[in-house]
Amino acid sequence: MQGKIIAFSAPSGAGKTTIVHRLLARMPELSFSISACTRDRRGRTEANGKDYYFISVQEFQEKIRHDEFVEWEEVYEGAFYGTLKQEIERIWENGQHSVLDVDVKGGLSIKEFYQDRALAVFVKPPSLEILEQRLRHRATDSEASISARLYKANFELTFEDRFDVVIINDDLDKAVDEAERLVRAFITAESAIL
Repeated sequence: MQGKIIAFSAPSGAGKTTIVHRLLARMPELSFSISACTRDRRGRTEANGKDYYFISVQEFQEKIRHDEFVEWEEVYEGAFYGTLKQEIERIWENGQHSVLDVDVKGGLSIKEFYQDRALAVFVKPPSLEILEQRLRHRATDSEASISARLYKANFELTFEDRFDVVIINDDLDKAVDEAERLVRAFITAESAIL
């Protein structure tokens, strides 16, 4: 079996992480690709090698110099996130397909890097108004953070036509079913489905 990669991208609050987790529960042939980051762990619940690979800024920059990332980004000053090539290879060596939950820029970079071995999925909220409601309902962000996320979402939505497929998440169960159908078709195809 030749391993494939499925990259889910979306504006914050569109539901991509929930869709990814439900897909992983339904499809044992998929494995979540753990990202590397330079931020500190949040509380005692996050574990190195499970939630993220927590590394120093210096180590991250060294990996950049050695071309060890498929994609990476400095999200905030000194806060780097990225997908390690060795993580994708690890999953493929285990006979599984790799699933990523990445930002829009990361999803497009993954597609560019892996070409036909990658499916780039854009998860779109039904509207910016509903996205705002979801962000407020989460009750995890300040007003300034919600405003910044909505501003960024408006920009990210302009990239949807560069993805292989777009799933509109207006009904979570239907969105998960559609994602599963698309992913199953992609991983069983000899080449890209689109």
